[in-house]
Amino acid sequence: MTGKPNVLLVADECNPEWPSLPIVGYKYALEIAKLCDVTLATHVRNRENIEKDRATSEPTGIRIVYVDNEWIASPMFKIARLIRGGEEVGWSTSMIFNYLPYLAFEHGVWRQFKSELRSGHFDIVHRITPMSPTLPSWLAHKVKQPFVIGPLNGNLDWPAAFVAEQAREKEKLRRLRDFYKYLPYARSTYDDAAAVLCAFSHTRKDLARVEDARIVSFPEIGFDPEIFHAKGAKPAGSRSTDGKIHFLYAGRLVPYKLPELPLQAFAKSELLRQHHLHVVGDGPERERMQAVIDEHGLQDCVTMHGRKTQSEVANMMRQVDAFVFPSIRELGAGVVIESMACGNHVLVSDYGAPGDLAGQGRGACVPMADFDGLVEGFKAEMEACATNPAAMAETSAHAMTYAQEGFPWAQKGAKTMEVYDALLGGERLEGLGY
Repeated sequence: MTGKPNVLLVADECNPEWPSLPIVGYKYALEIAKLCDVTLATHVRNRENIEKDRATSEPTGIRIVYVDNEWIASPMFKIARLIRGGEEVGWSTSMIFNYLPYLAFEHGVWRQFKSELRSGHFDIVHRITPMSPTLPSWLAHKVKQPFVIGPLNGNLDWPAAFVAEQAREKEKLRRLRDFYKYLPYARSTYDDAAAVLCAFSHTRKDLARVEDARIVSFPEIGFDPEIFHAKGAKPAGSRSTDGKIHFLYAGRLVPYKLPELPLQAFAKSELLRQHHLHVVGDGPERERMQAVIDEHGLQDCVTMHGRKTQSEVANMMRQVDAFVFPSIRELGAGVVIESMACGNHVLVSDYGAPGDLAGQGRGACVPMADFDGLVEGFKAEMEACATNPAAMAETSAHAMTYAQEGFPWAQKGAKTMEVYDALLGGERLEGLGY
């Protein structure tokens, strides 16, 4: 075809001010809009923040339509929040209670765009959020255009050794997860999709109905190179002016991320106590972490910084030596790529997305074990950083190149365009993506 493809993006979760999935969906949509004629269908709850962002940003030409299904979304959200005891934990419960509201959202998209879809006004229909494979698409079996879904990310089991953390995350309903495959539209979603963008190996295992010819390896994470970069960063492997190695943990303080773990590593190591750990973030685990600091007298070598903006986190990444991220159930791990882009040596649990990202010599991957075993593994890697900091230079340089070449948002848009071109040109999808 000639000219830009006309694309209908479907993104229930798409918000420039809400962390994690909503902001990822928003930034991804903006990059696609730079290369295509885009109409974005999103939820009405995103209107205020999107319109505020558009008022202060350069015009993109993107057409946005807000779909209102609050008649069912609001009560279901309130019930889920009550059962979860808030919004920090109980992710599986949230997904279960979002099934009906999401189907209602896509019904609303169909009602809004039915005539344009039937007339062939759009060349591609692409659902970019939600990214969970457990929420099927009602539109997939209705539209005649090539239907793209993803990036999808999910299906990472809880490690058996972490039942206590699973309980604190209120993830008992996780055991019901595979029932989604028997829900209405679950089969047609993947049978009718022309391309399925799949983030990591743990999600590929969940998509047995989809043959390799329709799978495109495509992690959902990306970063803004204007914020996350290594310009002005402390050279990797060089000691700070205080002679210490500085470690950073940044993320929500929730059970599955194990933010307490680097504290325990410091508590067990006289060598690490001579250096410094910075903790950025907040959440329900903060009280437990403060208790560990008080119990082991770590006040002089651990600083709890609380919440920071993206720019503030990026600045801290450029000033520290290593990024410590022990999460044991991390689906995307965008913060790992961000730290790589800032020149950090990364230390991660070798499970899920962090292990995939830091593998092949791009970081230190600590083998999965029980909590005490992981503490010992991270302690050993952190002590290695302290005793031989120069060894971090090669690894961090390799990681920075990997991040910069594949994960800036502009690259995500360009790689998506390759998928669109292949579908519209009747070409094979093999070799596309990551």
